[in-house]
Amino acid sequence: MEYTRLGSTGLKVSRLSLGCMTYGVPDRGAHPWSLDEEKSRPLIKRALELGINFFDTANTYSDGTSEEIVGRALRDFAQREEVVIATKVFYPVREGANARGLSRKSIMTEIDASLRRLGTDYVDLYQIHRWDKDTPIEETLAALHDVIKAGKARYIGASSMYAWQFAKSLYVAEMNGWTRFATMQNHYNLLNREEEREMMPLCAAEGVGVIPWSPLARGRLTRDWNETTNRMETDEFGKTLYVATEDSDHKIVERVGEIAANRGVTRAQVALAWMIQQPFITAPIIGASKLHHLDDAVAALSLNLTSDEIAALEEPYTPRSLAGF
Repeated sequence: MEYTRLGSTGLKVSRLSLGCMTYGVPDRGAHPWSLDEEKSRPLIKRALELGINFFDTANTYSDGTSEEIVGRALRDFAQREEVVIATKVFYPVREGANARGLSRKSIMTEIDASLRRLGTDYVDLYQIHRWDKDTPIEETLAALHDVIKAGKARYIGASSMYAWQFAKSLYVAEMNGWTRFATMQNHYNLLNREEEREMMPLCAAEGVGVIPWSPLARGRLTRDWNETTNRMETDEFGKTLYVATEDSDHKIVERVGEIAANRGVTRAQVALAWMIQQPFITAPIIGASKLHHLDDAVAALSLNLTSDEIAALEEPYTPRSLAGF
């Protein structure tokens, strides 16, 4: 396993982060394809054995049961000081007028709830899951700064938003002497490269770590174009991210398959290797529902694509509408 600094912080994280949306009680929340605790634990244990020390979840995943399952597994299989736990706040996990968003009330309530579910005194990275148009960013940043000062989080991060929103957040924090966002978790992969226009250069210029979600495009980059899975058929959010008739997407998926066949590796390794070789990427957030998914991801760290292969993967891409926020 390779390790790198998380943005401009001194924190060292593995070049891969394990996304834990897959782990949670299946009949809780919007993820019927999630794995229960018995099926989740071997995957979390294997990730640790492979050297992954960076685990990303959210308060809303499977109504909070993802945090519970991940927290118990990490307590059983790892030393707290050796793992980096990230979670998020924004989406609701209960009923009520203040059940969602990034108000001071919501943030202070939800950080304590996440810590209880995770069974830890602090999280390493506390992220806003989306931009809250109903709450002034000044209120959100002041509350997050207080979470840091209370010792309940070590760093803060943001997720999918417009570059101008992220730039404003960094400016407001700097102007007030508050903790700045250390990371950006955005939607980025071979089928969605719109973030290269503004967000990625902004993060590079500001020393922000980039930890993209869905690096394999919800699995679309790992199989034939017409092949489907149970998750693909039941993932309602995933259906909003990619246009099934997009001709350029079809060509990109074909080229991933061609390079994988020529190299004698899996498609997942090719798609991840392309991302890891992008200079602005810190650690893609990978999903794993089978043990070989983890082995493929780690193998991608050693797969060096040639400039011609990278060009072949990138050439069919066409601009598209923003998706994911």
